[in-house]
Amino acid sequence: MKKLIPLIFFLILLIVGFSFSCTRIDAGHEGILVKMYGSDKGVQDVSLVTGRVFYNPLSEDVFEFPIFIQTADYEAFNVNAKDGSVFTVDPTISFAVTPGKSPHIFSKYRKTIDEITKTTLYNYVKDAFRNQMNKYSTDELISNRQKFEADVQATLASTLENDGFKLEQLTSGLQYPDAIVRAIDAKNKAVQEAMQVENELKVAEAQAKKLIIQAEAEKKANELKQQALTPLLIQQQFIEKWDGRTPLYGNAPMMFKNVQ
Repeated sequence: MKKLIPLIFFLILLIVGFSFSCTRIDAGHEGILVKMYGSDKGVQDVSLVTGRVFYNPLSEDVFEFPIFIQTADYEAFNVNAKDGSVFTVDPTISFAVTPGKSPHIFSKYRKTIDEITKTTLYNYVKDAFRNQMNKYSTDELISNRQKFEADVQATLASTLENDGFKLEQLTSGLQYPDAIVRAIDAKNKAVQEAMQVENELKVAEAQAKKLIIQAEAEKKANELKQQALTPLLIQQQFIEKWDGRTPLYGNAPMMFKNVQ
């Protein structure tokens, strides 16, 4: 009998070891203790746990939900504007699980956060863009892109909040249809060419005004010179430049030449 006591004690420890396990919830995570069997399954079978957790692996399981900010870069998809134009959206979102909401999320979806991110949240993103895009025509969307993206973000944030998530940031990656891009490029090119022509005209006009001003200045200078050239002034200039020799005009020597 004494020989059986160690064996019995070992079997008890083995049974207890199989009956209970221990895990630790990492920082930045919330633990979900889930009852897999029993009368509580499907009713009150999910609870929030933190730190070191003991559980029965035969009837319970522990899942970890990250509560730090995560980023999901989704595949691009097409959405239609109110007038039928097809736009492409290539979205990226940053989000986090609201602290304390992990049990609610798991009870609703019974999936890991990675699975929820790839499926449910992706569908929420699509719905937010499609619902808002249907309110805008092509011209309205181009003229009010910032408002459109703000409306999408507000819609998505409200939907995620109801499910226990917090939306941190949304990038739409909105791409216009090729025909619209070509039209915008052509319009921009025409505007640039018009501005270039206008600048050239301004330069030519400025040069013409400069020439006119120069001509008017020269004309005015000549008029002033003609008004200043009186007979007495001419004679004075002649005397100032005289070299002392008697000038000869015609057949008879003359001291001054009649300039009138």
